[in-house]
Amino acid sequence: MNTLRTGILMAALMGLFVTVGALIGGSYGMVIAFGFALMMNLFAYWNSDKVLLRMYGARQVDASTAPDLYRLVERLAGQAGLPTPKVFITENPQPNAFATGRDPDHAAVCVTTGLMAQVDQEELAGVLAHELGHVKHRDTLIMTITAVMAGAISMLANMAFFMGGRDRNNPLGLVGMLVVMMVAPLAAMLVQAAISRSREYEADRAGAEITGRPLWLASALGRIEQAAHKIPNDAADANPATAHLFIINPLHGGFSGLFSSHPATADRVARLRAMAGAGDAPASVQRGPWG
Repeated sequence: MNTLRTGILMAALMGLFVTVGALIGGSYGMVIAFGFALMMNLFAYWNSDKVLLRMYGARQVDASTAPDLYRLVERLAGQAGLPTPKVFITENPQPNAFATGRDPDHAAVCVTTGLMAQVDQEELAGVLAHELGHVKHRDTLIMTITAVMAGAISMLANMAFFMGGRDRNNPLGLVGMLVVMMVAPLAAMLVQAAISRSREYEADRAGAEITGRPLWLASALGRIEQAAHKIPNDAADANPATAHLFIINPLHGGFSGLFSSHPATADRVARLRAMAGAGDAPASVQRGPWG
């Protein structure tokens, strides 16, 4: 159901982009805008992981430099039926983590030093399994595309005022273009946030199934949520467009509610606790491969 919802929301985002492009310059303007967005998406497809990891000053580790972390990721990836992703650590006091990469064969998971210092091994396994859930579902690619599309819509909306204001034949007129300039970016943000929230629930479920221990992730989410409110993440605050990639919203302040890129942590924990106690939970969750 969430996969279908994601597809519908992505289609809505594309439809919004095409509509704004058509309003600005008709079919010709729409084609130009589409071509520009395509180039942006191609760049993001091939380079977004490198840009993101460099942005957060992440360093790659392996079995010799961080044996416990690397072997934990390796074991979880094997249980998820995934190739072992590259593993990174970023120097950041806020406990958090994210995954990136265009597909499972080119994936990376990154944890903060704060996360490694503030959670136990079981909670860390739950967090890493959640990130591997994103990799398995190709959420990193989905969220990269939606972020680029939302940014392109905002850019087109800003262009609308100048282009529409000079075009006397534009059916919307100056007032109409002002409406487009204000409404389109907000609509794009709503759609992007809805997609992100949907994928977080799916990754929580996938992570619980990988470890077979939903309560590990539930405990980690509660601990990270409390710490994230107290400990700033300066790199994320400087680059808020990347906030949706983290397991818990790393930002201080900003939008909430409909514009939030993450579901309420209490709701996520409640779902995980239900998985741990529900009779209809998957057999792998009831047994637990880590038992």
